[in-house]
Amino acid sequence: MPIEPDLLSASGKPLFFEVANADALGVAAPPIRPGRGEAVRVLVRSLSAMQKEALVASSRTGAVWRLASDEGAYLDGHDAAPCPLSFFTVGMISSYANEILALASQRGIGLRNLTLVQDNTYTMKGSALAGTMTAGARDVDLEAIADTDASADALRALVHDAVVASPLNGLMRGAKESLFTLSHNGRAIPLAKARPVGRPAEPDPGDRIDRAGPGQGGRSALVRRGGPSPKHAHTTTFAGGSLAEHQDRLLHVHAICRLRDDGVKEVEQHLYNPHGSIFRFLCHEAPENGGRGLAPDAASYLSAGIGFCFMTQLGRYAKIVKKALRSYRIVQDTHFSLGGASGGTGEPGAADPVETHVHLESAETDDFARACLDMAEQTCFLHAFCRTPLKARVKVTRAEKTAAPGTRSATSPSAST
Repeated sequence: MPIEPDLLSASGKPLFFEVANADALGVAAPPIRPGRGEAVRVLVRSLSAMQKEALVASSRTGAVWRLASDEGAYLDGHDAAPCPLSFFTVGMISSYANEILALASQRGIGLRNLTLVQDNTYTMKGSALAGTMTAGARDVDLEAIADTDASADALRALVHDAVVASPLNGLMRGAKESLFTLSHNGRAIPLAKARPVGRPAEPDPGDRIDRAGPGQGGRSALVRRGGPSPKHAHTTTFAGGSLAEHQDRLLHVHAICRLRDDGVKEVEQHLYNPHGSIFRFLCHEAPENGGRGLAPDAASYLSAGIGFCFMTQLGRYAKIVKKALRSYRIVQDTHFSLGGASGGTGEPGAADPVETHVHLESAETDDFARACLDMAEQTCFLHAFCRTPLKARVKVTRAEKTAAPGTRSATSPSAST
């Protein structure tokens, strides 16, 4: 049971909103690099227990979103907001949808009632106290279901090429070792194992995240919690299980993405293991990317997921070793290409290593701060995703042969990309 207060629910703020006072707060993304088309800066702070809030700023669109994350009973959280891994999966499946739709338009392929079904799996093995606990990421399973006159081969080629065109391709191809700076109690300190960014740390976000406010009028709920996720063969971790000092387990996040008539993507996320709640997200691209900006875009969800997951691992490690972090905050930068289809580049998606500036406050030694960073990076599922060469196993299903939404169909062979 949670022993710390549910600050997200008590705040009175929506979980997700577009920030109206970003300029006054001085929140902006870094410049877009040559050869890239997007830069996203994420400021994240810990609230209580496993609750976190972030400001996510896009250089391309200028939009700044406030997003919030929590964990379920498996980490003694309140389950007041989606878990970190769900943000990444939502961003990923939405990015694939962007490229599939853009490429279908370019090839003259009509797609009706497009549904994407995705499964992300991760591993955690080893001992936190011995320093051997390590996260891993596995290949992604993606099924595209559509009513189309195109042949199964044409549909399969479309989805295969769209996966390669996604900016996320840049984090899946090759090993992208993440880069860091570390500040402890307001002082920059040398790193131990982590790789350096190679420039001074970005300033501590301080209280800027807390001072972010929504605009007048607001919008319909951008995220909603449903009931418990269905039990799955992988469902083995329940209350408190993710805080065990020694682990050997598989994590499984499932998502279903559908397109509304107004172009907004609705993504239903199930957390199979550890066992958690269903959350329903809205995702929409900004006008610069062909949408109307009615919800956070794919790149914002992807980037927030990485930052939230890393923050969870900082807090989890401190809990396991029974030492206190008074506060912890990060500034994280991600740099992506535009989509090969949606951005018109005609090239595979590309990305740079994730850069994270870590700001810790504690009564412990600098060596403890370094251990926190190293173990958080080592046990972060999404930094593991970045440093692991991965493929997407693609399956396509013609709509007339579709089983119930969210189930796997064997009507078409899969192909890795």
